[in-house]
Amino acid sequence: MKSIEQARADLSQRLFAIGSRTASAPISQIATEIESIRRIAQAHGLYSAASVAHALEMALGRGERGALIDGWLAILRDAVGTERNDPQACNAYAAACSVRLTG
Repeated sequence: MKSIEQARADLSQRLFAIGSRTASAPISQIATEIESIRRIAQAHGLYSAASVAHALEMALGRGERGALIDGWLAILRDAVGTERNDPQACNAYAAACSVRLTG
């Protein structure tokens, strides 16, 4: 199993790759990649990132596309890098996602 730092590095690379092609990649492909990110984050205890990835999956399902995804990816990048994965941090990220959703 990867260390948490290796997982963060892997997730960061994946997010960079997704971000570079949000305007052109099929949504189904982006959704599959976000699902993988969520699973990896969950497996390594990066619960804040897993929570945001889940919200992003839901946003994709609601039809958000292209540049709209960039805001979600920014929140997810921040969540991947945070050292906090306690319930309060997860709630703070969930609130950020809620603001993004209704924003």
